[in-house]
Amino acid sequence: MDERATDSLDKRAGQRESLRTGELRALYREQDENGRRATARHGLWLGVGAYLLYSITDILLVPDVAIYTITGRVAVAVVVLVLIEILVRAKASPDALDLVCAAALLAGYLGWLSPSMMTEHVQSFSHYMVFGTIFMMGANLFFSFRFVLSVITSGAILAGSLLALTLFPADASYQIALGTFYISCFIFTSFVNWKLNKERYNVFLNAVEAKLQHEEATERGEALLRLSRTDPLTGLDNRRAIEEKLRQRWFEWRAFGRGFAAILIDIDFFKKFNDHYGHQEGDRCLAVVAQALGRTAARHNASIGRYGGEEFIVLAGVDEQKQVVHLAEEIRRTVETLALPHEKRPDRPFVTASVGASFTRNGDGTKLEKIIHEADRALYLAKGKGRNCAWLFDPNDSESGEEGGDIAALLKVAIEQNLISLVYQPVQNLATGRIEAVEALMRLTTVDGKSVAPSLFIPVAERTGAIAKLGQWAISTACRKLLEEPQVPTICINVSPIQLKMPGFAASVAAILEETGVSGSRLTFEITEGVEMAIHNDIIRCVNELKRLGIRFWLDDFGTGFAGLSWLRLIDFDTVKIDRSFLHDARGEAMLQDIAGLVRNRGSRVLVEGVESEDQLALLRALGIDLAQGFYLGRPSCEMRYRSSPAVTWKEAQPFLRIV
Repeated sequence: MDERATDSLDKRAGQRESLRTGELRALYREQDENGRRATARHGLWLGVGAYLLYSITDILLVPDVAIYTITGRVAVAVVVLVLIEILVRAKASPDALDLVCAAALLAGYLGWLSPSMMTEHVQSFSHYMVFGTIFMMGANLFFSFRFVLSVITSGAILAGSLLALTLFPADASYQIALGTFYISCFIFTSFVNWKLNKERYNVFLNAVEAKLQHEEATERGEALLRLSRTDPLTGLDNRRAIEEKLRQRWFEWRAFGRGFAAILIDIDFFKKFNDHYGHQEGDRCLAVVAQALGRTAARHNASIGRYGGEEFIVLAGVDEQKQVVHLAEEIRRTVETLALPHEKRPDRPFVTASVGASFTRNGDGTKLEKIIHEADRALYLAKGKGRNCAWLFDPNDSESGEEGGDIAALLKVAIEQNLISLVYQPVQNLATGRIEAVEALMRLTTVDGKSVAPSLFIPVAERTGAIAKLGQWAISTACRKLLEEPQVPTICINVSPIQLKMPGFAASVAAILEETGVSGSRLTFEITEGVEMAIHNDIIRCVNELKRLGIRFWLDDFGTGFAGLSWLRLIDFDTVKIDRSFLHDARGEAMLQDIAGLVRNRGSRVLVEGVESEDQLALLRALGIDLAQGFYLGRPSCEMRYRSSPAVTWKEAQPFLRIV
């Protein structure tokens, strides 16, 4: 249970402890002062009304002194009513009002008794005296006096009654009988008053206990609710709580036009952090980042929660796009400024975050998931731009816009509707001039025949998981192509690390080889990392299993900052591809030579891609590069037929190709 709940329950325990102290009596006396004032006032008005009505019995039983008794009644009534109203308006204490009521009973009793005793109707008055007990009952039962005040008031009335008996001319038996009745009435009504006061106190105790229990139960319920809505590690809202706030924000947007932004934050290379520093330090990292993000969100009156793993989400009210951009960048800087050490990430030695944001716009659809989907796409693009950056979803940007959603839907039916295909680009051995291999490249078209760039649909396929099914199709199709073209030495197929991490991938490849009858030695898998190619034990295990099938591996995009030297150490790549940027940059020649030397020292062959001129080809020969690929040597084609001469080059084969 959280600290707030614990403090509250400790307070409740302290209040319950006070039930065993004298403070409870003071609390009982002080409770509901306004209620006690109203009770005393209303009780006195009712009592005065009944008191004045007894003027009728005065006229009937003691008519000779009725004028005096009625005058006394009116005088007492006027005085006590004026006095009680003055005290009520002056907000006098309930105890003071009770004293006035008690004095009113005594005054009323004496104001009636004194003139009545002068009557000549002795017999009538002897019966009438019994009504004196009404004042005694009023002191003990009609008003809610405390026990001591009730006893004093009714005792004074009893004393007055007994004194009146001694002064009234009556025989001894009447005096004894009526006196005994007075005393019995005093004892009985005093006992009932004691019981009533005790019961009122018990009711008060039960009410206090029930109140404390209710407050304690409420606090426990609120604590449990907070626990059910709070992430235990970071103290932020958990996914359940933040989704409730998201629904509320969405409702306010649809109903009242109150725009908001959804911002997703992902800790860069967090798995590497966990693997290197341990899960305890990983948890501490998340907690520190969460606290910093929480402070940033609070400054903008935004909601923040942990969305899962190393991902956080911020919901903030915004009116325009520049506010979203400013907040997203501030969030990114917040994490960067912490400068938490991260020695195992490939680019910089401290923890950073990638940020993807989306915000409500006029014309948005009615689905709540839309804005989160957009923020997720923006986050993916932020990672693709090198991480440690903030990216705002733009529906007009082909990378992040609605086209991405259309592509995801297209990929689901691409195989069934023959919208996906393979084209093949040659890889030439520069020493022999022969075609060493062909690289199978995936192409996607829309239903109306429009081409979709691989740079658009491959990331979507990886993000949505469609790459698994498409990858299996590509391997199977390429193997069948090899059966049709036995003169083709090797087909190189791009494989995502996502596929290599999938359980049973190596077994599925083995099944395809067995089904098609193609030897594994004619397959080469080119590992393309996309945004990140994290070293993973499952990947290394899968690579080793595939190598046992005779399949060779090439490493793509070496030198771009994605593919690290650690991969050359962990996996024996047959060939390493050097990115085309080194060939096209005038300043890259020296680096190209250095990288080629490094790769050769690791025992791998060197392939340079992006050859587009004879001069570039001559440079590669001069540097002793093993393999080359590019438009100058051959564009991607959907056919692989060329002359059977072993020395034929791809350029010589171009007239036989259908180019796409």
